[in-house]
Amino acid sequence: MGAIEVPVLIVGGGGCGLSASNFLSDHGVGHLLVERHADTSKVPKAHYLNQRTMEIFRQHGLDGAVAEQAAPLEKFGKVLWKTSLTGDGPLDARVIHEMDAFGGGALRETYAAAGPILPTKLPQLRLEPILRRHAEQRNPGRILFGHELAAFSDDGDRVIAEVRDTETGEITTVAARYLVAADGGRTIGAALGVEMQGVPGMVDVTTAYFSADLSAWWHDGTIMTWFVNPYRPDLSSTLLEMGPTWGKACEEWGLHFVAGDADRSDEQAVVSRIREVLGLPGLDLTLHKVTQWTVEGVLAERYRAGRVLLVGDAAHRQPPTTGLGLNGGIQDVHNLAWKLAAVLTGRAHDSLLDTYEAERRPLGKNNVDWGLSTWFHHRVMTEAAIGLGQHIPPQRRASAFSAYFDPSPVGAAVRARAAEIFRTHRAECQAHDLEIGFAYEEGAVIPDGSEPPTRAPMGNVYHPTTRPGHLLPHAWIERDGHRLSTHDLTGAATGFALLTGPAGTPWCEAAAEVAEKFSIPITAARIGNGAECADVDGSWAAVREISDEGAVLVRPDNHVAWRSMSGSEDPAGALRNAISLVLDQDAAFSS
Repeated sequence: MGAIEVPVLIVGGGGCGLSASNFLSDHGVGHLLVERHADTSKVPKAHYLNQRTMEIFRQHGLDGAVAEQAAPLEKFGKVLWKTSLTGDGPLDARVIHEMDAFGGGALRETYAAAGPILPTKLPQLRLEPILRRHAEQRNPGRILFGHELAAFSDDGDRVIAEVRDTETGEITTVAARYLVAADGGRTIGAALGVEMQGVPGMVDVTTAYFSADLSAWWHDGTIMTWFVNPYRPDLSSTLLEMGPTWGKACEEWGLHFVAGDADRSDEQAVVSRIREVLGLPGLDLTLHKVTQWTVEGVLAERYRAGRVLLVGDAAHRQPPTTGLGLNGGIQDVHNLAWKLAAVLTGRAHDSLLDTYEAERRPLGKNNVDWGLSTWFHHRVMTEAAIGLGQHIPPQRRASAFSAYFDPSPVGAAVRARAAEIFRTHRAECQAHDLEIGFAYEEGAVIPDGSEPPTRAPMGNVYHPTTRPGHLLPHAWIERDGHRLSTHDLTGAATGFALLTGPAGTPWCEAAAEVAEKFSIPITAARIGNGAECADVDGSWAAVREISDEGAVLVRPDNHVAWRSMSGSEDPAGALRNAISLVLDQDAAFSS
């Protein structure tokens, strides 16, 4: 190919990199994506797409294609603990505990009120082809699989990279204004000397990806089932549906377990392990892939190094508990895409890109810490609930389970105590506030001195707020006969929104003036009685936290940048200053 120039080079074509490509295309940013593998992932990997991620996909027109293949909420909205899938023994196929999770069951109403779309389940091996197809449609000829980064250098005003075709060996030189490292932390961060800080290499996990007909025994409606074996702790494992059909008709599965080297290297041993865990010694199955991965909790010491920006696993890697890995990576690039667009079009100073680290790294640290906390708690919780632990020798393990299931009043008391312990799992599977309640305290936001809402210690209660840095609260509104979410006012392009109360006409007039001054689109909307946007059910009035004369400025990523609790004697001047501060951290706008 010789040499090419692009504004942005994305290295890595997984869920994070492909999402970045789609978002940049929607913002009109030219880019090239290179991925060393010839195709998208062939193993399930991450599978839960939380509410914030689905809101982002909705903003970029990806939600329909995802929902078409994904599991509906009623097919995955519970978590389950069992002794085994089946079996004839008195302790086989026993349900230990079950609870609503990730917006399912009794949680559904709360999640539905909080956003325009619900969470879903779609394993990465099914998500990535969707993202790749859309990326190729939006950026034809510039999504290159089977191409690896061979070398790169930051020359101050640009990044020079050598990209190798893995089939032919041909080298292409790429000059880019910025490089987005979505390589999973394999090469770029280390080459830049970026240290990954935290808890590395805690435990090695094996994932067996296989096909089998489990319809006769499967407990429908669960996102994951933890098998806690009454006799052998080494058989305790996690089973997940992997589609493409969901529920009892599911064809493909992922089984996670911790085992010795022999189990991981010997496929027949893995097949035997699957049958033992499930209690199906004669199960007919096809083993597709066995992978090994390491649980760790690490965070990059910095997210930006010159013209290189680290995203996803290159910036943070945490245990899978709470599902903050892939979701966090997609949210990283959503935060970054509009900023790259603003800088590359000259609407913002390069310093705007510093706010990517200022905003996302504290959140990354919180997510890593939360993942570590829930990972360590999970096993302790299960053992405590059932009555296991280091003090229980293996030969007494079965008797602990028998006591748990005993129909006597004592057994009922054991189960009641266990239910109280299992409730603590809501910090992992009902962490709604972790998913959508996070805020950026520093960065491309203008604090107004207000205190954040109180957060539930278990992360399970979300409080909508228009406080700067927080996600704009969702509310259904109606404009010109069309039902919209407040989130729909920004759109996928590089534009802001200004939401006001019904008496906010001066702010709307100011928005038109400021949009022309800065050459950026600003959608202005008065919401309420007598305004052009009707507050359908009063939900906007309940969360707006501003007066009828106030205004909320919303960034392209639907986070609140600034707000005025009431009117202003100079709304155009106030809005000009706010936009200037958000887009150029070096100096306020001066006319």
